[in-house]
Amino acid sequence: MFVEIFGRMTCPYCVRAKQLAEKMKTELTDFDFEFIDMIEKGISKEDLEPRVGKPVATVPQIFLDNVHVGGCTDFQALVKERFGIEV
Repeated sequence: MFVEIFGRMTCPYCVRAKQLAEKMKTELTDFDFEFIDMIEKGISKEDLEPRVGKPVATVPQIFLDNVHVGGCTDFQALVKERFGIEV
């Protein structure tokens, strides 16, 4: 299982999503993730729209095995429901 988090290090929700992914990595054997700093990589929210499939208004934008999950709250709910892991 692989998670991609597109976000900014200045965004508290992005940082929270990254912390949850770090926790998942310690608790799940088949899990890895990448945090993509959009500012560092020169990626805009508009750049994500084709992959997300709709206009992107907020960050983070999170993908689990290339499937769009949503933002931080969506990711937290999915992880809690599927794996019983909370931040």
